Formats: sequence, structure tokens, C-alpha cells
Amino acid sequence: MALALMWRRWDESAAATASSVVAAVVGLYGVLAVWVWRRDPRRGHSSTGQLADAAAVLARLVGRQWQEEATLRQLFDPAPMPVVWSDCLEAGVGDHRRLIGAPFSCCADRLGELTSAYRALPRGRLVALGPGGSGKTTFAVLLTLGLLRTREEGDPVPVLLSFASYDPARESAHDWLSRRIAADYPALADAEAYGPTAIRDLLAGHQVLPVLDGLDELPVPAHAAVLTALNDSLDAHTPLVLTCRTAAYTAAVAEAGVLAGAAVIEPAEVRPADAFDLLRLATSPGPRQERWDELAQHVSRHPGGPPARALASPLMVGLARSVYADADGDPSELADHDRFPTTATIEHHLLDALVPALYARAHRLGPAARRWDRARAQGYLTQLAVGLRRQDTQDLAWWQLYRWTPLARAWSRAALSALAAFTLVWAAYLADRLRTPGLSGWPLEVVFSYSGAVALAMVAMVRVAAWRAAGPHTRAGALRAVLLIAGCGYVAHSAPKSVVRMADISVWAGVEYLVLASSLYGLSYLAVLYTAGIPAPPHTPSRGGLGTLHWRHRLPRALLTVAGTAVLTGSALTLHVFTVPPWFPAEVSADSIPPWDAWTYGLTTGCFFGTVQALLRWTRHTVSPDELTTAASSVRADRLISLLTGAAGALLITLPDVPLVLSVAGALPDVSLAVSLVGYLWYKLPFVGPVGLLLALAACAWPYYIAARILLAARGRLPWRLQSFLADAHRLGVLRQVGPTYQFRHARLRDRLADGARLPHPRTTSAPQVDAGSPPDAPSRSLG
Repeated sequence: MALALMWRRWDESAAATASSVVAAVVGLYGVLAVWVWRRDPRRGHSSTGQLADAAAVLARLVGRQWQEEATLRQLFDPAPMPVVWSDCLEAGVGDHRRLIGAPFSCCADRLGELTSAYRALPRGRLVALGPGGSGKTTFAVLLTLGLLRTREEGDPVPVLLSFASYDPARESAHDWLSRRIAADYPALADAEAYGPTAIRDLLAGHQVLPVLDGLDELPVPAHAAVLTALNDSLDAHTPLVLTCRTAAYTAAVAEAGVLAGAAVIEPAEVRPADAFDLLRLATSPGPRQERWDELAQHVSRHPGGPPARALASPLMVGLARSVYADADGDPSELADHDRFPTTATIEHHLLDALVPALYARAHRLGPAARRWDRARAQGYLTQLAVGLRRQDTQDLAWWQLYRWTPLARAWSRAALSALAAFTLVWAAYLADRLRTPGLSGWPLEVVFSYSGAVALAMVAMVRVAAWRAAGPHTRAGALRAVLLIAGCGYVAHSAPKSVVRMADISVWAGVEYLVLASSLYGLSYLAVLYTAGIPAPPHTPSRGGLGTLHWRHRLPRALLTVAGTAVLTGSALTLHVFTVPPWFPAEVSADSIPPWDAWTYGLTTGCFFGTVQALLRWTRHTVSPDELTTAASSVRADRLISLLTGAAGALLITLPDVPLVLSVAGALPDVSLAVSLVGYLWYKLPFVGPVGLLLALAACAWPYYIAARILLAARGRLPWRLQSFLADAHRLGVLRQVGPTYQFRHARLRDRLADGARLPHPRTTSAPQVDAGSPPDAPSRSLG
């Protein structure tokens, strides 16, 4: 239709000139596309040297991560729990003896013995079973650290991952492993350093040993599906370690069969003598250490009593240490049969006393540790436990926190975006009226119609994005969603002016304006979407930072981005100048600006926008090979990307109004283009920029996290300084950290805290598993 309007207005020579311009631009882009295709580091395969470097970096990062975590969990202070692991006696859970080798037996506190026993397995496949609190996660951490300490060049790198984010119905085991390693160790995704296929090639070459913890943490229907997926996706010689509760694994094996080639082991109960030796070593010498003697004597006299049965669990031994070893309490109270008549009452007492004991200890360390009142900290942790159990997950992923609020519903996000756009436009109008009373160039009716149009457009764009995110991930679907979103924004920007044209001139003039404006309005929205993505909560947070890593290789591509954006902007502006009718009073036409000047102005503006694009792309691809991914670091990285993306969206959305700047520059020869551009942005950006800003921010994780944190903190459910609170809880030992997510020290601690919450139980059925790959509009519950 646009071409028809051009032929309607142009004569044959003008059309031929325009066609030549388009052909030249297309040819130039063809040459640039071939150059980019050949120089793109994401094409091809990783070399042998790159894979060796990637394995070394992965081993170093995994070692640092879990050594720090083991220190915080006090696994080596004073020594690991002496738990003996041997072949599981449960019938039918292990593969044939000829495939799994000799019987397995080792003591977990002897790392050399542990690693030797594992390396003796013919296929390197092991399943560690046990009841809750039997030390399965500790076993996985100790095995990972032991294998890393004795690793030689060419040995597989053990990578400890949580099962909580795996959905076998949505992706294969190989794809999930690749995604999780890339998310937890983003340095390996550096295609310039390690090639484009480093992670997949390491997995395919058996250079990575996945240590997968907590199969039982997935929903029950997924247990058998996971075993089936592991057997189908990974060949039987792929090394693999898996942990699960015995009952859950037995039920899964009955339905899906055994894990091929895997030995299955289980722990023995902790011997009372070993437990008390460890507790005494963890307690300072003197009267405090002697308090364990009375309890030890009671256990020796009553080997089947509640204290003896409770302290046979590694979890309960660890809790007893945290509650009594560094506190003023007397562990002999556990021998009081009137207070603790059963094993369950002792376990509940230790779980209930853990958080107060840890925060009381923190308060004794000095003013720097007294940031959180014990009662309020207990309340916040209880709310976290309630939220995680309602979401049926162990992982506290900060980018999924919005699911705990009404923002989990797409209509709520759309309404909030519309309200924000409407408010920002009117705030800009009021600020303009206050700054220049009586001189505002924005009539009230125009502001009202424009703000209403952009609010409706935000609703439509967010809903289209939600529809796209909930559907199958195909390129055709993504293209349709992008075009629909850009179309909604284009109509919102051009429709109010089109109505004015219809009223002032003719209906045909309004229609012609609506069509011709798409050459720039549509381009601006496409530029925002290309920069930020669709406006829906992302599955994973962004990563990146500011730095000069690989600048020699990345600088040419950055310059190419600037040049390509400049050429595209110049082409679009030149065609726009050609197509705008001369009777449009507020626009620029070929009668007022020569084509060469339009090219010059377009290239200048395009260089500016291209620089914004290149800076953002540079930031997103800058990941330090020595930086560990934590919750705090991922928040900082996504915040930086969000702010840069939002600023880029606000600037890119002003692209269609560049002709206004050109008209000012042409009418005032003494005023430079730079001065005109700055003056224009100062005047127009507050009105036009909010749409691009909100559209770009809606594609990032950090804005949703901030909104959810504010909503929950305002209701007293979570602290305002949430990340600081979580970091302190992790340092004290209440939480553990797995990559960018937090988990409670044990699932039983989470459940115990949630059971003690004075909140009504949700009436709806259990929500599905929430993970980094769930569709943004999956059903969920809010704390409200």
C-alpha cells in the first residue's frame, strides 16, 4: 500500500531515483551481511584448544563456588560427617552387577576414599539414595570437591546442579544441562574465547560430570519422566551422579526402569560415638564442651530412645551443632522425656530453635551483625518458606519473585504498564506547563488523546507478548509477535495525528499519513524490540558488564553495528522525506530538504542510535572468566542491562520525530544539528520516551523484581533490603546458594517454617513447578 501511495505521488523519474536508492542500500546490506556471517564467532565449532581452556575455567569456577559454599555450611569445620555409604539393599533399583562393577563402599569424610570408590565405577554413574536429612546433598558437595582436588588433565569436570529447574516435558536432558551450565557459569558462553559450542561439546565428549541433586524436589509425576529422559537423551557411558530420596526413586524406577549403568548406594546411620566426637570438636573446650557428656551418657544407656534415633541423622547432628555448640543452651535438655517423648518432637525442637540461635549468635558478634531483629528475621524467613512451598519449588530465584504477586497475571502487568505510560505522559505535560507557563506546545486535547492511545497500546503490546511467551517457541511465532507489537505501537503514535488530518484536510490525507508514517514509526518500534526483546518477563536474568574483554575482536563488530544503523536510518529518513506530501504543515518533505541533506542528517542520527545499540550489545557480551555467578551479582548485572536497555528504548522511540529536528535546523542556519537534537530531546523525550522506556524495561527481569519487592515489602511480607537479608541468612547458614538462586538449608526447614506460618492455606490446587524456563503466564499464587 505504501508503494501504491508513492507511485500515486511520484512521477517516473522520482520513482526510479527511489528505486536506485533502495537497491543501493539493499546491496550494501548484502555485503555487510556476508562479512558479518563469516566473522561471527558464534558460527562453526569450538577447537580442541578452546575446549581444554573451557574445561579448565569451568573446573576453577566450580571449585571456587563449592569451596566457599562448603565453608559457609561448615562441612570441613572441624571435619565432614563420618557417614558410611554402601550399596543399596533395596531390590530392583540398581542395574546389573556386571554393568556397575564391584560393590561400592566408602566413608564420606575421607575424600581420597570417596573419589577412589567413584572412579572405580566402570561407567561413572552413581545414584545416592536416603531419607530426608541423610546427607545426600553433603555427599554431592564432598564428591564434587574431592574429584576437583584430584582432577588431572582430561578428567571430566564435576558440576553440581539442582534438579529443581528441569522439566522433561519441555526440553531434553542435554539441552537442560547446557542451559543450566551457561546460566550458572556464563563465562563459558564467551564464543570468542571458547568457541560457540564449548558447553555442548564438553557434554558430548563426556568432559563434564553432571552431579544432579534433589530429584525428589520435582513434582511426583516428573520423577519417572526424568529417569526416562536421562536414559533417552544421554548415552549409557555419560558420567552422571544423582541424588534422591529412597521412596521417590523406588517409585520412579518401578514406572520408568533403572538408570542405565548406575550403581545405587545409601548411607548408614551416624554412629553415636562419631556424632558426639564431632559435636565436641565443634564446641570450644571447657564447660561448654562438657555439656555433651550428659547427653552422650543418656544415649549410651538408651540406644533406642528419641535422642539416639534423632542424632542418627546427619541433618539433626548438624542442627544440634548450630543450636548448642556456639550458644548458651544445654544439649542435655534433649534427654528430658517429658519435653521430648518422641523423635519427631526433638526434630521439631531443633528445627524451631535453629533460626533464633543463629541470629542470636550474629548479635553477639558485634554491631555489624545486628542488622536484623531476630523476630522479624524469623517472620521474613517464614514468608519465604510459605512462598516457596506455594510455588512448589526449593529455588528462590529473584527473577521469579513477581510470581508471588498479582504481576504473575498478564492482565495485571498490562494494566500496570498502561498506568505507568499514562502517568509519565501526563507528568511530562504538567512539568512542561510549570516550566513554561502559557507557552506549552502540547494542547490539552492532544495530550489526552495521545496518553490514552499509548496506554491502550501498552495493554495490547504486553498481552501480545504474554501470548507469544505462553505459546510454542518458533521463529514464525516470534516474527508474528514482533510485527503485532510494533504495529500496536505504530498505530498508537500515528492514529491521533491521522484523525487530526482527517478533520483538517481529508480522509484520504489521514489514511496516507497513517500509512506513510509507518516507514519511521514502525522502524522505531522494531528497533526497540530488536534491542530489548518482547515485553514479557524473561526466563533467565541478563548477564554482562562494562569492560574491555576481547576488545580487539569486538570493536570491528561494534563499528559495523554503528555503520549499519546509520545507513538504515539514513535510508529510512530519505524515503520518508520523499513520501511526505508537501502540504503536511508539521513535517519535512523533499521540497524543504534536499535528499543529500536528508542522508547527512539520517547518517548522523543513525550513528548516535547505532552507538547506543553497540554499547548495549557490548555490555551484554562482557562476562569475566573469574566471576562467580551469585544472586547478588546476577541482580547487579541485570540492573545494569535493564537501565541501559531502558535508556536505549527511550531514545530509539524518538526516531520518527527526527524530521522535526531537521526542520528546525533548516530554518535556523546558525543553529547546529547537535544543538537542535539536544534541544529536541529535552523538549520531546519526556512525552515520547516513556513508551520506549516501558517497552524496553518490560523485557528485563530487574523491573519485575523491583515491583514485586516493593509490593511484598509494603505489606510487611519481605524486607525492603531483600538481597542484603538473603546474603546474611546465607552467611549465617539458614540458606544455601546454588548459582543465582537461594535454597533453604534443608527442605524440612522450609516446611517447618511454612507450617508455623499464621496464613490461610491456599484454596487452589498446587501450582506447577516454577523454574527459569517456565512460561511467564504459567499459573501461580501470590502471597496476598
